[in-house]
Amino acid sequence: MKVALVHDYLNEFGGAERVLLALSEIWPDAPIYTAFYREGSTAYERFKKKKIVTSWAQNVPFFASKLHSPLRFLAPLIWNSFSAKGGSSSGRDFSKFDVVISSSSWYVTKGFGGSGRRPDLSRSKYRGQGLALAKPLEICYCHTPPRYLYGYPTAHSQKHPLVKVYAAIVNHFMRVYDFEAAQRVDWFIANSCEVQSRIKKFYRRDSTVIYPPVEVSSFQRPETRDQVKKTGRGKLETGYFLVVSRLVGAKNVDLAVEVCSNLKLNLKVVGTGRERGKLESMAGETVEFVGDVDDDKLVGLYQNCRALIFPASQEDFGIVPVEAMAAGKPVIALAEGGVLESVIDWSVGGKGKSTGVYFDPATSGSLTLAINNFMDLEKKGYFDPAFIKKHAQKFSKERFKAEIKKFVESKVKKA
Repeated sequence: MKVALVHDYLNEFGGAERVLLALSEIWPDAPIYTAFYREGSTAYERFKKKKIVTSWAQNVPFFASKLHSPLRFLAPLIWNSFSAKGGSSSGRDFSKFDVVISSSSWYVTKGFGGSGRRPDLSRSKYRGQGLALAKPLEICYCHTPPRYLYGYPTAHSQKHPLVKVYAAIVNHFMRVYDFEAAQRVDWFIANSCEVQSRIKKFYRRDSTVIYPPVEVSSFQRPETRDQVKKTGRGKLETGYFLVVSRLVGAKNVDLAVEVCSNLKLNLKVVGTGRERGKLESMAGETVEFVGDVDDDKLVGLYQNCRALIFPASQEDFGIVPVEAMAAGKPVIALAEGGVLESVIDWSVGGKGKSTGVYFDPATSGSLTLAINNFMDLEKKGYFDPAFIKKHAQKFSKERFKAEIKKFVESKVKKA
C-alpha cells in the first residue's frame, strides 16, 4: 500500500505536527506534501530528513514568514496545483498512491482527488462494470475546520475596520471552497468529539473520533535534578501553578496571570507569543515567565507543579492537559471544547477518581473560585497521581498508531 501524507505547512511544531510525526512513523516511506515550509523552523527540523514536496508557494519570497495569512485566499490555487490525475511534471502528483492521508486544520488541507462520493456510497457496486475507481482514497485527519472561518477564537484578532472587511469578504469565498473540498474526502477522522460535531455542522459529514497522540511515557520518567530550577536550599522547586501555552489571545493566559497575581500564588508561564509584553506588565511578583524550554525541563516543570491551569477557549482537543495528567498532575480547565473529553471534573469523578477542576465562564472571578476549590480538594486528598497517570494512558501515542493503522487498513480493504 502506497501512502502519501499531506499537511498544511511546516512552521511551528505543535499538536498537528505531532500527529504528522506519528503518521510518518507508521508509514516511514510516505512523502510529505505541504504548501510550504519555513527552513530552520521547529517543524521543518523534525521532518527535513523526509521527502518533502512543496507547492509553488515555497518559491514566493516571504510567503512562509509573513504572507500566508493575509494571502490565504490563494490556498485553493496552492492545493489545486497538486494533481490526483497524473501527468504532473513538478512531482506534485498523487496518482501513484493508494491512499492520501491529509492532516487538516488552518490551511484548508483536504480534497486531494478522493472519490468525490460520500463514504456511505459503496464502491463495490462499481466493480465488474469496467469502471476504474478514482485514486487515491483520501482519509482526512481533521484537527478542526479552520477556526477563523467559523467564528472560533484564534491567535489573531483583527481590529482595523478595513482589515475586518477584507477578512469578511475573503472568508466567505474560503468557506465555500472549504465545504466543497470536504465533499471530495472519502473518510473523515476527528481528533475529538468536539471536532466531530464541527465536521457534522459545517461539512455535513460523519466522522470517526481518534484522539491525537501524546508521549505520555516521557512525562512519567524519573526526574533528574537538573530538569528544574533549584531553590537556595538546593531542593527542587515545587508548589507552583503552571501554564504551558502560546501567549496569544485565544489562550486566555491573562486570566491565570491576573488571578495568581491577586492571590499571591506562584505561577510559572511556559511559552512565548505576541501577548508576552502585555502579560508581563500586568503580572505580580509571584508570576515567572519561563519562555520556551527544552523537553527535559518541561517534564520537570510538569512533575513539580501543583496543577496545570488551562484557560484556553474552545480548544479543539488540547494536548497540554494530557501531558500534565501524564505527569500525575491535576488540571484546572475552562469547561469548553475538547478538554471536556480528557479532564474528569471533581464533581463527576469524586475523590481519587478525578483529574481536575472545571471553571466557567472565562472570567477572573470564575477562575478564582476554581483555584480556591482546587486547593480545598487538594487538602482533602481528592487527586490521586496514580489514577491521573493511568487516565492519561488513554491518549498515548501507541494507542493512536494502532487505531489509525486499523482504520486505514479497514477502509482500503473495503475500497
